Amino acid sequence: MTTLNDTPSANRLHIGFYGKRNAGKSSLINAFAGHEVSIVSEVAGTTTDPVNKAMEIHGLGACVLIDTAGFDDIGELGKIRVKKTEKAAEKTDIAVILFSGDDITLECRWYEFFKDRKIPVVPVVSKADMLINGAAYVFKVRNKIGVRPLQVSAVDRSGLDELKDELIRLMPTDFDTPTITGRLCSEGDSVLLVMPQDIQAPKGRLILPQVQTIRELLDKKCLVSCCTTDKLTDALGSLSKAPKLIITDSQVFPFVYENKPAESMLTSFSVLFAGLKGDLSYYIEGAKAIDSLSENSRVLIAECCTHAPLSEDIGREKIPRMLRKRFGEKLRIDMVSGTDFPADLTGYDLVIQCGGCMFNRKYIMSRTDRAKSQKVPMTNYGVTIAHLTGILDKINY
Repeated sequence: MTTLNDTPSANRLHIGFYGKRNAGKSSLINAFAGHEVSIVSEVAGTTTDPVNKAMEIHGLGACVLIDTAGFDDIGELGKIRVKKTEKAAEKTDIAVILFSGDDITLECRWYEFFKDRKIPVVPVVSKADMLINGAAYVFKVRNKIGVRPLQVSAVDRSGLDELKDELIRLMPTDFDTPTITGRLCSEGDSVLLVMPQDIQAPKGRLILPQVQTIRELLDKKCLVSCCTTDKLTDALGSLSKAPKLIITDSQVFPFVYENKPAESMLTSFSVLFAGLKGDLSYYIEGAKAIDSLSENSRVLIAECCTHAPLSEDIGREKIPRMLRKRFGEKLRIDMVSGTDFPADLTGYDLVIQCGGCMFNRKYIMSRTDRAKSQKVPMTNYGVTIAHLTGILDKINY
């Protein structure tokens, strides 16, 4: 169960372990974590889908260790597993590549794959306890990639401290200080959260962006109030002065904007998470493409969650309805969820991404960078609704 004290997976440092089948990835992860995280077997291909394990590791803090299928997997199923390994790479903040066997062509190829994407890499010679001539093998790897690899062994635990030290050294300097609300509020400021408890709100619980935002505001020592949409007027009336900031669910932007005090700043959970996880400037610029749509256009709506479709779902129902009302019923809208994000976006006139609360920034930015490189406009749920209702220039972020 997630509590207000837990660090959501999306906010953790993601460390991916990559290598050929039977390179020792699962054994190394278990040794590094200090207990069994992944199944270990001498049978090649035991790890099929990526295995994620949330951990607290001294020096690294909250992190996720990702055990992946061997990138030399074969056959039709093997191709599918390698594709899933590639998707795991999109979420990786630091990659650990295990070099094993005489032919290290694949390891070198993946090393360059990560370096090209500016993802820090730790090259590792695995099963160091079994190497007959470790010095020669290390020289071979260094000669190929230009970096001296670490020698590690899950059996005698040699090299594990050096591996942790290197991961700490490569950890992004600002990783421990993600901020949702930025400079919009500070200690002592009054903040009102407007949170519709409709069919999309799980019974008895709040959705993740609401929980994370509340926790951050409490940590900032803000004065936090919450209400449902229908109680907005009552909530404002109960306050001695107008709140400095109002954070709302994007789907009720128009109502909250019309009823808020003029002096109160307004934003939404979706807009804030767009800034936290993605490129908000690009999304705001991408929203301009909405005005160029026609009934012959094609739009992709990309949601990170994989929940079953609900009536009045914001991504599957409300935004498509708003777009078709303006541009015609023939407007083609494709919907993807989870990690099912197309490699080729060139057939789309616009991509609309959700807030991305379930994924880390690395993965959301990999989607954004793909859109940028293919020159496809991209925006966000909250930005889209604000633009369609004509208040985007009134929203704070």
